[in-house]
Amino acid sequence: MNLRLSRRVQRVSLSANAAAKSRATELREAGRDILDLTTGEPDFDTPEHIKQAAYAAIAAGATKYTPTPGVKALRLAVQRKLQRENRLDYPLAGIVIANGAKQIIFNAFAATLDDGDEVLVPTPYWPSFPDSVRFNGGEPVFIECELDQGCKLSAEQLQQHIGERTRWLILNGPGNPSGAVYSVAELQAIAAVLRRHPQVLILLDELYEHIRFDGQPAHSLLNVAPDLQARCLLVGGVSKTYAMTGWRIGFGAGPQVLTAAMAVVQSQSTSGASSVVQAAALAAFDGGLDFLPEQLAAYHRRRDLLVNALRDIDGLEVLEPQGGFFVFVRCAGLLGRYRPDGVRLNNDADVVAYLLDEGVAAVAGSAYGLSPWFRLSIATATGSVAEAGRRIAHACRQLRGAA
Repeated sequence: MNLRLSRRVQRVSLSANAAAKSRATELREAGRDILDLTTGEPDFDTPEHIKQAAYAAIAAGATKYTPTPGVKALRLAVQRKLQRENRLDYPLAGIVIANGAKQIIFNAFAATLDDGDEVLVPTPYWPSFPDSVRFNGGEPVFIECELDQGCKLSAEQLQQHIGERTRWLILNGPGNPSGAVYSVAELQAIAAVLRRHPQVLILLDELYEHIRFDGQPAHSLLNVAPDLQARCLLVGGVSKTYAMTGWRIGFGAGPQVLTAAMAVVQSQSTSGASSVVQAAALAAFDGGLDFLPEQLAAYHRRRDLLVNALRDIDGLEVLEPQGGFFVFVRCAGLLGRYRPDGVRLNNDADVVAYLLDEGVAAVAGSAYGLSPWFRLSIATATGSVAEAGRRIAHACRQLRGAA
C-alpha cells in the first residue's frame, strides 16, 4: 500500500508528554513500581456540583447539537467569570467555546497564519505551541529563556526577535513547564515593546491562572496594558482549576473578527462542544472557587517537598515554580557521569531514561525546547511526590564521575 502522508502532518510529532505517560503506564501495567510524574492532570476529583450539573443536563434532554461558538448560557458565564476574576470586559461575540484550550489555540492559528508567517515562542514552551504553528503553515521562532532569567521572556529579547513576518507572540503564565509568573513590571516592559509593533497579535495562555503560590490574585498582560486587548486572545478553560481534564472545554476571548473566524474553522472540524459538558462548565464558572484553597495548599506542600529534596543534589539546579503543576530541573551537572551499569549520561533524555529505571517517570526538557532539563509534575499524591524526591536523590548518588 502506497499511502502518502501530507507534508503538513509530517511537520509535527506525537506529544512528548503523552509518550512519556504511555511508557510509564506500560511499565506499571507490567508490574514495575513507577511513580508517574509526567502529566499535569490533577489527582483531585471534579467538584460534586459540577458533576451534578452534567447529570441534570442529561436528565433534561440537553443532548443535542450545540452552536459552534458555544451555548449562549456558557458564554455568558465565561463573560461573568472574566469580569469577576480577571477584571476584564468582553462582549459576548468576543467569546468562543471549544473542545479544550488546545483547540482554541489551534483554531486561532488556523484562522490567522499564512505560509511562512512567524510566531514568537519563548522557551521553555508547551510542546503544542510550535506544532500548532507548524501544522497551520507558520514558522515558530524560538526565544531561549534560561535559568538566570527565571525562564521568562525579557523585553529586550522580544524587541530583538520581532521581524517583518512576525504574526503572534505567545505568553504563557504561570508557565508550563517552568511555573514562571511574570511580574507587573515585566509585563509593562513587554507591553511597551508590543506597542511599537501593532502588527503583532498576542496569545495569552492562562490555563493555570489560579494555581499560584504567592497568594496574589491572577494578573495578566491585559490588566497592566488594557490598550492591547484588541490584539490579544485570552485562552482559558476548566481543566486545571476545576480538575476537569477529561471534560474537554476551553474558551477564547478576543477581538470579534478573530473569534468569528475561529468559529468558522471549528464548524468544519468538530462543530460545537458537547452539550452535557458545556452544562458542567457553566456550573464550574458560576459555582465559585471555595474548593480551591485546599487544593492550592496541597500543591504548595508538594512543590516545597520536591524543591527541597532536589535543590541540594549535586548536579541539579531547580527553578522554584511560582505557579502551575510542575518543577523544572536543570541537569547539566549530571552529564558526563556514569550510571551503575556503566552507561554514560550524554543528554537530558539519558537522564530521564535513568530516572525511569530508578522508578520515577519524568519528561525530558528537550520536549519543551530547553536542554538539559527535565520536568516533574506535582499534580499527583503528596506521598508519591515525596518518594520521587527520595528516589531521584538516591539515583544521583549512585552516579560515578566522568572517567
